[in-house]
Amino acid sequence: MKQTEKETEGGAAPSRPVPAITPEMAPFWKAARRHELVAQRCLECGTFRFPAREVCSRCLSRRAEWERVSGRGRVFSVVVMHQANHPWFAARTPYAVVVVELEEGARMLSSVVGPEPHAIRIGMPVEVTFDDLTPEVSLPLFRPAAR
Repeated sequence: MKQTEKETEGGAAPSRPVPAITPEMAPFWKAARRHELVAQRCLECGTFRFPAREVCSRCLSRRAEWERVSGRGRVFSVVVMHQANHPWFAARTPYAVVVVELEEGARMLSSVVGPEPHAIRIGMPVEVTFDDLTPEVSLPLFRPAAR
């Protein structure tokens, strides 16, 4: 991850780390910029996978395409971080890191915005939202679903 800097009165303050866009993940980030969530789908067995990888873990096919997904899912796993691993997170501890299992089956590492970190529960219904970090990068995050 690279880091952008924002100027403050006291000098440069660390800003949120920005993911590096690799060639394999470029279609994902291009869709996220349009506020669309996509995942790879195997053209042989139909399994959704994320992040991008060359081979399907279910049938071993190398044939896949990016497909738009619903953006709805459930919290599969959650951990509350009490130590910051980057200066931007230092003022935000504790914060939650989650794995969201999308309705389509793919799992994504992300954050849930809105509730306090300790209020996030496994099985909580969530839906995607986007944080525009830079003109090139929009970060998919999740919020509690309005169901």
